[in-house]
Amino acid sequence: MYIERKIDTELMEWFRTPSRKPLLVRGARQVGKSTTIRNFSKHFDYFIEINFDEQTLYQQLFEKTSDIHDVLEQLAIITQTEIIEGKTLLFLDEIQACLPAISKLRYFYEKKPNLHLIAAGSLLEFALAELPSFGVGRVRSLFMYPFSFIEFLGALNENRLVNMLQQSNPSKPIPPVLHEKLKIHLKKFLIIGGMPQAIQTYVAKGDLLEVQRILDDLIIAIQADFVKYKKKIPPASIKAVFESIVNQVGTKYKYTNNFTSLNNVAIKQVIDLLEMAGLVYPVTHSSSNGIPLGAEINVKKTKLLIFDTGIYQRILGLKVADLLLNDDVEVINKGNIAELFVGLELLKSSHCYERTGLYYWHREAKNSQAEVDYVIQNQEFIVPIEVKAGTKGAMQSMYLFMEEKKSTFGIRVSLENFSEFEKVKVIPLYAVSNLMNNAFQ
Repeated sequence: MYIERKIDTELMEWFRTPSRKPLLVRGARQVGKSTTIRNFSKHFDYFIEINFDEQTLYQQLFEKTSDIHDVLEQLAIITQTEIIEGKTLLFLDEIQACLPAISKLRYFYEKKPNLHLIAAGSLLEFALAELPSFGVGRVRSLFMYPFSFIEFLGALNENRLVNMLQQSNPSKPIPPVLHEKLKIHLKKFLIIGGMPQAIQTYVAKGDLLEVQRILDDLIIAIQADFVKYKKKIPPASIKAVFESIVNQVGTKYKYTNNFTSLNNVAIKQVIDLLEMAGLVYPVTHSSSNGIPLGAEINVKKTKLLIFDTGIYQRILGLKVADLLLNDDVEVINKGNIAELFVGLELLKSSHCYERTGLYYWHREAKNSQAEVDYVIQNQEFIVPIEVKAGTKGAMQSMYLFMEEKKSTFGIRVSLENFSEFEKVKVIPLYAVSNLMNNAFQ
């Protein structure tokens, strides 16, 4: 059973584009890259899938054969499949296992621009770090994440609900009955997360207990990969740093003294590796005086998010019953899971051809501490976002930010329905993806 993804539409646009660049699909392990591409192959007369990790014969082919036409000719013979421009999809999976294949992607664009070629791989970023100029201008990267909340609703066949949600805004709240329904779906999504295997299990069986077992399996698989990151750093050290990140989600990451065998330099190195693996996303302090937000950052003030709420709640041991049965945001946000969800949704709703950065604002002044959970750019506006359920008094940091930065408006994200007051637009947690459209200017 294939569940539709946002990326499917982008792949069809690429399919129709003449003289297209080869696609390099990038993302963490098991976010659905290979499954999505196999489903996309149904639009072609011929499909060739090569797995460099499993089929070393193909590694030798790309290592020993320099001419692209010779490569394609030999591939057609080996696979007994026609390679015809416009009719064949060539899928190079686990391409990180064959650096010469990555290096040759640029030549496909130069010599076979009408051939549909997609490459993907787990831990691909580690290979790309060794080839910093592998195909600049000749290869297009497409970034893929776990399921978003909107994609989860689609998996539940709630397409009409999705359409209504996407058309709602502070001037047009969603009907109360549907608001309650969306809150229930949201709570389940916080527990399940966006990993395809967990989503498919829930859709097929409706069993949250079984989903928790799937998440446990995924955590074991993730930790098993640590040995592949870098031989000089023991997997146990990577695991320890990863768990420290989980315990500090939503707060400035502190290089504590809990690591007896790691100094701050080594910890930073592990964090970089986890970012490359797609398991961790940084949220960096921005002064937010102008756009782009990344122009005035302080990397010493960084919060770290892990890549999935389902994995997160499972590692942290949050009580599923609390998440399901309670409407109090303070309970829902145990472990800062709501703030994590908001950051991940901002990433997932950004354009798939761009690696989007996440930013927050923090001010340290005598007797005046202030922090805004996220700041985003909405066209020419800088918009502060606070993940809260409180009243005006609980949003002092946002009002301070708005006054200091002359912001037109701010966003409060909570379990409330859409509303608006005193230059603050209230957005339900389940509608975070709406923030990236023009309805909030």
